[in-house]
Amino acid sequence: MNRFAAAALCLALAGPVHAQSLGERTGVNSMLGIAPKTEDFVKEAASSDMFEIQSSQLAVERAADERVKTFAQQMITDHTKTSTEMKGMVQAGTVKAEIPAEMLPSHQKMLDKLKGLNGADFTRQYLDDQVTAHKEAVSLFERYGKGGDNEQLKTWASSTLPALQHHHQMAQDLDKQNDARKS
Repeated sequence: MNRFAAAALCLALAGPVHAQSLGERTGVNSMLGIAPKTEDFVKEAASSDMFEIQSSQLAVERAADERVKTFAQQMITDHTKTSTEMKGMVQAGTVKAEIPAEMLPSHQKMLDKLKGLNGADFTRQYLDDQVTAHKEAVSLFERYGKGGDNEQLKTWASSTLPALQHHHQMAQDLDKQNDARKS
């Protein structure tokens, strides 16, 4: 299916939904590089922060590798900061959206899986999830930063992006190091 047809299909099927638009929920917007609506961006970014914080709290408790614990502590600090900043924009009325009270199902599923793991299995899954979650966050923030419809949030997304890219690189490096130790 060409890009135009996929975009047309996405727009034709997009209608009001409770959690997020169809294009965001199915990943079509990400695949096509389409900026999310402000409401979708806030929901996804807030959910991502919740996942990062809660999964990293588990990693601080359960990971045996000090490098993983150090990374996890940085994720808690950095994602708590971004959560606070975004909540501030919403509370000030600068951004017209609601901060969700709970994670999106995809993030909750990853967290639930982590809760059932320990030892090397936990570390491997935590690092894999960090790579995946940060790849998705980088895409989300890039797309909104380029084409978002709220100028203040767009500027914030663009200024937050380098930290997320750095997190993604750190997660990839730790994941590769962890895999190399298992070989």
